[in-house]
Parts: sequence; structure tokens; C-alpha cells
Amino acid sequence: MEATATVHQDPTLTEAEEVARGAGVDPDRGLTSQEAAARLAEHGPNELTASEQEPAWRRFLRQFADPLIYLLLAAIAISLVAWIAEGATGVPIDALVIIVIVLANAILGFVQENKAADAVAALADMTATRAHVLRDGRLTEVPSSELVPGDILALGEGDAVGADARLLTASALRVQESSLTGESEAVEKSPAALPGEVPLGDRRNMVYKGTAVARGVGRAVVTATGMGTEMGRIATLLERTEDEPSPLQTEIAKISKMLGLLVIAIAIVVMGALAIINGVSSLSEAVEILLMGVSLAVAAVPEGLPAILSLVLAIGVQAMAKRNAVMKNLHSVETLGAVSVICSDKTGTLTRNEMTLKEVVTASGRVRLSGIGYAPVGDVELDGDPGSVAFEARRVLAAGSLANNAQLSRNEGVWEIQGDPTEAAFLVAQHKLEGTAERVRGYVRGGEAPFDSDRKLMSVLGRHAAEDLTRVFTKGAPDILLERCVAEQVGETTRELTDARRDELAAVVEELSRKGYRTLGVAWREAESDDLDDFDEAAEHDLVYAGVVAIIDPPREEAAQAIAEAHRAGIKTVMITGDHPVTAARIAADLGITSPGDSASAVTGREIEKLDDAGLQELVRTTSVYARVSPEHKLRIVDALQANQLIVSMTGDGVNDAPALKTADIGVAMGITGTEVTKEAAEMILGDDNYSTIVAAVRQGRVIFDNIKKFIRFLLSSNMGEVATVFLGVVLGSFIGLADPGNPGATVVPLLATQILWINLITDSGPALAMGVDPEIDDVMARRPRGYSDRIIDRHMWARIIAIGAVMGIVNLIIFDLCLPGGLFGGLEALAGPEQQLAVARTTVFTALVFMQLFNALNSRSDYGSAFSHLFTNRWLWGSFALAIVLQVLVVEVPFLQDAFGTAPLDIAHWALAIGAGVAVMAFEEVSKAIRRALARGSRPAA
Repeated sequence: MEATATVHQDPTLTEAEEVARGAGVDPDRGLTSQEAAARLAEHGPNELTASEQEPAWRRFLRQFADPLIYLLLAAIAISLVAWIAEGATGVPIDALVIIVIVLANAILGFVQENKAADAVAALADMTATRAHVLRDGRLTEVPSSELVPGDILALGEGDAVGADARLLTASALRVQESSLTGESEAVEKSPAALPGEVPLGDRRNMVYKGTAVARGVGRAVVTATGMGTEMGRIATLLERTEDEPSPLQTEIAKISKMLGLLVIAIAIVVMGALAIINGVSSLSEAVEILLMGVSLAVAAVPEGLPAILSLVLAIGVQAMAKRNAVMKNLHSVETLGAVSVICSDKTGTLTRNEMTLKEVVTASGRVRLSGIGYAPVGDVELDGDPGSVAFEARRVLAAGSLANNAQLSRNEGVWEIQGDPTEAAFLVAQHKLEGTAERVRGYVRGGEAPFDSDRKLMSVLGRHAAEDLTRVFTKGAPDILLERCVAEQVGETTRELTDARRDELAAVVEELSRKGYRTLGVAWREAESDDLDDFDEAAEHDLVYAGVVAIIDPPREEAAQAIAEAHRAGIKTVMITGDHPVTAARIAADLGITSPGDSASAVTGREIEKLDDAGLQELVRTTSVYARVSPEHKLRIVDALQANQLIVSMTGDGVNDAPALKTADIGVAMGITGTEVTKEAAEMILGDDNYSTIVAAVRQGRVIFDNIKKFIRFLLSSNMGEVATVFLGVVLGSFIGLADPGNPGATVVPLLATQILWINLITDSGPALAMGVDPEIDDVMARRPRGYSDRIIDRHMWARIIAIGAVMGIVNLIIFDLCLPGGLFGGLEALAGPEQQLAVARTTVFTALVFMQLFNALNSRSDYGSAFSHLFTNRWLWGSFALAIVLQVLVVEVPFLQDAFGTAPLDIAHWALAIGAGVAVMAFEEVSKAIRRALARGSRPAA
């Protein structure tokens, strides 16, 4: 086993090689897996110590920290005091029943909260930062939490730095350290030892946990992890602030508050009416009236709604993650379902990202290469003077393979790449043209000017020892590269580039682009110095143009179908790419992004630069394809679309895409090719880098949002039915002459407090949770996206909630009338003796309300569709129904539960009446939906 890391001296003042020796690691091979595991056990995970976990008992007690629960606890106390004051005879049934219900509610809330927390933790694991390290002599990827002192980090543009580390090598490396130092500009890094101690922001040979690589590449040895890092030392400054509530959470909070005030007013009216009409002659009567008011308030406000909402979102987001769409924030789902524009990169997202170099075009002719994918096999066809074109093509492929950071390897018989697929295409092609790979192996690579999305170029310095020459090799966008070239390779010589020849070369690029090829130009020149470390982008001048390569990346078949589906859903697809405008326009047309009536060509970044904000806002309304754009252009496009009141999703993979992703309503990072920085900035990560996954996620987001509307509509209308039943029974009961056979002249109450609480317990959480995982009922992609100003509970939904609640109240008043003497109807009271008539009447109303709410759950599954459509597609919903019915039968028919809940056994007629009440509510909604469908004439309004 290797020596355990012991870095005692200040690594900034120590030479890099000595720091690596002190860490007990070979910089060229890294740690072994066994040593890394041992160090992880010794030092612990590379994580900042989280704030102390709230113990389970405290989380359970927190379930009682609710004003409505306080009311119930007060009611329990008052009930017990009254029981004691009256001699403490028998059992305090009311108090015990309320205690059991409060405990059951608390347990249910505790379980739901834990499940939601577990789901969120699982999502956090999916989006955890990862790092590239050298282990067992191979470059591998591990979670940043598994980094240990002595690990060799491989840093590249877009990587999040996973631990504090001392640089061993650096090439044009710049690191964004604003999260640590507050410095907005990226800091240039160098592996040289410092002459003395300097402030944190000036330690140029160190990289720190929590920062990000803005550009360049480098390697570093980890010197500190976890709380030993600089970020760990200031962890107290990074305490997580409380998340801002989402619009959905804010709206639900407002609704709950409004309902609370409304129901408190109704409860006061009911309690006042009971006190005035019946009088209060004893403490027990006062307690009974108080319990009724409290229970009514508790029943009307869906206090479990926030917990159900979180759990439903968590379950839905986990289901999305299984389909390669990982949402980092639960409440981003509501925005995802409202997306009206999807801005997508082309390569890998709309295309297969299987880059294959098919042609090399040089001054003397063309070389065509057969074969697809990353297996380096295929035939070569020369078109032109064989000697000259072969020499020129060899130089193009060699230069492209040297100005390259991809890797090609064979693993168990399968050829695999690491790095950029476009760069890998050069590595594959060099093996097909004889003599090229040997030429590349003769060079030692030196300094690098990494690819930059603004320059659109990448350059390296290479020295060929056998030929005693040092050269600059550059590849990039042909039009950009040609501006830096002064000559052209012709055979083994060069000639000056004339304006006429530049036009010819541009025409070649245009021709290849029209065929759908991605084009890259390649150039070179002799270097002024043999110093391999003395190199930067300033060397990209006076180049010799070697030729252009044509790379094919075929469109994904499923992308065209997804674009059509998005269009059907009222979602515009916008392609934004760095490719040639003609290539972009061709691919867009093939995929159906543009139609014959659209602009024939793409808008370029240079054209965007000429427009002011107002002009760009006008342009984005009709433009669907942008080419040769920089990250700054992407950001302006997002801003312009949002200024037009559109909800924008933007994809990205490079570090410079992060601002556009952060600004977009839904930033989407590539899970395969995306950098850690873009994943950090995004709200969603694509596990397969596939456009169709975005559209599938939007569909799922709409389904989740629909399900949230379903259970909110169900809960509010059901609770409104409970309030209406009690309110109408108390206010109108005396008016229509309903009488209590045991106490003539007293106002009869259709439900007892314990019965109201029981209904809330068995018919709220179960069906609501089941509706939260309902499959797609309505065709969610057949309607336009929601707008910024659209509310989840609009006037149409409020009208339905109030109407259903009123129907429940009226039907129950009729049932109550049928079961009691007096009133307008009567008749069923003859089936029970006088002493049982009120208990039977209440039990029938009680049971009818349970069935009404279960049937209401079926109604609530669709805004317009019949409840009989997709009737048996949700087994969880039917399971919750079965449980609720079994429990209700027990409460009605089991003697000791009859005592607890004030129920009486029902005969077949009363059971039929209760079930018929539920059918009546369903029938009312079926008729209402039929009328709405007829008025809408088959159209579906936005959700």
C-alpha cells in the first residue's frame, strides 16, 4: 500500500513534484483504487459537514405545530375539563376520538414528509458533482464526495473543482473563484511555486473546492478535502438559506389563508345559530357547540395539502429521472409544464452525436473515407492527384489529431471515446489514411490555446524531434480560420491565399454545408520558438490553410417526431448552433423545425450583433434557426424571447452556456457532454442528451401539473361539501321544520365533530395522493402552454369547486330531511325507532358524504373528460377507495366504533341512499362536463 498523504508544508510555497511526493502519489498514475478506499475511510467523505439533522421525534412533534391542530388540542382540553366537571363518569369519547384522529393525522404527515425527503435526497444523489481523477493509471470519473488527499485531478473547461488541490500542470488555465473570493474575473493559474505567503485570491498555483474551470486544462494533486478545504473553513458563511416559495406554493398558501378566514366566519355563524336556537344549559352543551365549530374549521382547510404537494412532486420528478430527465428542483416542474419555446443545440441533442469524418477537401482534390462510428476501419478513396492530395490530407488529419484532447480506446472489443466527439472523429480518421498515425506519434505536444466559443478555434504547439521542427496546429470554424491564414498548402509547398482563392474555399464550405456536413478547417505554421510551454492564442496568425474536413452527424429519427409533438402542443422549437448557417438550415428543414413558409437560411451571430434589443425581440418572433452564435448571443436570444412573454427552455453543455441556462426559465444541461458548471446552473439535466427527452419531460411536467390541479380541485370541493352540509343543515334545518325526536324544538346538526374529522382522515390523503400519480387522462399535448399570468385555480375551477360543494350540501340536506320527521319530504324515518332516528339520519349523511367524496375523486380526474374514461387505469386510487369503504363500514357497523363516532347501523335502504348520493354527485358532474364539451366544440383550453 502506498504511503498515506501527509502534506505538512504550505503547498503554495513548495514545488509541485515535492507536494506529490509528500502526498504519496505518482502524478503519472494517480492513486490505486485500494489506497483511495483506505484514504476515504481515514479522512471521510469530501463533503462540508451538514447542519445537525433534525431528530425523528422532533420532526414528528412538528406535525402538531399548526394553528388548526392547536384548535383541536384546545378542543380536547375543553372536552376533558367538561367531562371531569360533570363527574368523570364513563369514558370521554369525544376527547379520545379527537386524540386518535390528531395522532393519525400526525403519523400520516410524518410518513409523507419522510417519503418526500427521501425522494429529494435520491434526486440530489443523481445531480451530485463529479470529478475526473487519475486512478490505477487510468483517467476515470468519480463523485466529488469520494475525492481523497493525494488524488490527481484532471481539470478541463467547465469542470467544477471538487477539492483544494496544488497544480502540477496548467495550460491556459483560468478558474472562476467568485464563490470563494468575490472576484468576478476568472483567475489565471500556473503551477510555479510562490515566493512567499500571499492572500487567498493571489494563490495562483492552487485550485479550490467550489470553484469552476472557466477555460484551459490542467492537473492537480488534492491537498485537502471536506471541512479541511478553504470552503470548509468558511462553511458557516454558506449556511443554506431558506428557499423562496414557488408561485404554486405561494398561491396555495394564499388559498389556505383565505379559506381559513372564510370558514372561521362560517363556523362562528354555525356556533352562534346553535347557541341561540338551542340555548346552552350545561358545560357539555357548550363544549359540543365549540367542538362543532372547531371541527368545521379543520375540515374545510386542507392542512395536508403542502405535504401531499411535495410528495406528489417528488414522486413525479423521480419518474422523470428514470426517463433520463433529472429535475434539480421539485417546483421547477410547474415551469416545465408551461414551456412555450425550447431552444436547443444541434449536435448530440437533435443529432446522434456519432461524429464521423467522411471527407477531407484540400487544394489538390478530395479524400473520401468510408465507415461510421468510432471503429478506426474503412476504405480510402482519392479524388485528384494521388501524391499531392494524400500528402495534404495526411497533414490535415495529423494537425486535427494533434490539436485535440479526445481519447480513443478499445475496451473489451468495443471502440470508445472520451472527450468531444468532433475531436474524436479526427483520431478515428487518422488510422484510416496510411502514414498519418505514425506522423502524429512523432510529435510531442506542448502548450495549448483551448477551444473558446468566442474565438471558435483551438491551437497547440507540437515539436517533431526527429525532424527538428516546432509547429503551431490550429483547427476551428473555416470562415473564422481563413481570416487568420495567409497561405495555403499545395502538395509539399505553400502558396499565397488570394481573394479569389478565399472565395473558392468559402464555396467549398458552402457546398459541404448544404449536404448537411459539419465543417472544420485546419491550418498550421512554423513556430517562432522551440519552448513548448511558451504558447497562447496570440500565435494564431499568419497560418497556412491545410484544408477542410466534412463531418456527418445524422439527425436523430426520434427528434423529428418530438419536434412535431412539441409543435402540436403549441411549443416552438428553436435551433441554436455554432455550425455553418447552411448546415444549420438544412438540418432544421430535415427535422421539421422550419417549414416552407419560414426563412430559407439561419440568422447568424453577426446579424444578431447588428440589432438592438427591440429589433431582436421582433426577430425572435419569426426565426427558428440561429448559426455561428456565441454564448453571449444565446443570452440575448433568451432575453428577447422572455421579453415577448414566452417561457423559455434553453439547452447547453459548455461553461460559457451557464449564463443563458441560468437566465432561461428552464435551463437544460447535457448529462453526457455537459460540463459540471452547466449542470450546476441548470434546472434539468438530460441523461441521454436527447431533444426528445426534453419534450417527454414537458409532457410529464404537464401531467404532474394536471394531477396537482386534480387533487386540489378534489380536496377543496370535498371540503366545501362538508362545510355546506353543516351550514345548510343548521341554517335551513329549522326553517324547513326538521326535528330531533328526542328534543323537539332544538336545531338538529347533520354531522358530529368526530364524524367531520373522520371524513377528513379517510377521504383526503389517500385519494389525493393516488390522484397525484394518475396516468395521463386528457391529451396534455393537445393544448397551448400556460401563460405567465395563468393561475392554477382560475375562475372556472372556483366555479366547479363551489358548485360541487353546494350540490353535496343540498343532497345531504335532502337525505337528512328524508331520514327525520317533519321537513319537506320524510318517509325513511319510519324505518327507525324515535330514539334512533337522529343517529340513523346523521350516519346516513355521514356515509353519503364519504361516498360523495369518493365519486368526486373520479370526477376530478379530468376537466372535460367523462369519469368513465380511463376508469381503471389508476390502481392506487381504487385501493384508496377500498380502504375508505372498509373503514366506513367498520365505523357504521362495529358497536364500540358506533359509540366513539355517534353512528348507528344502517339497513339496505339507508346504505342505498348513501351510495345513491355519491352517484348523484357524479351524475351532476357528467352533465356539466357534457355541456362544457359542447360549448367548447371539442377544443381544450389551457390548463
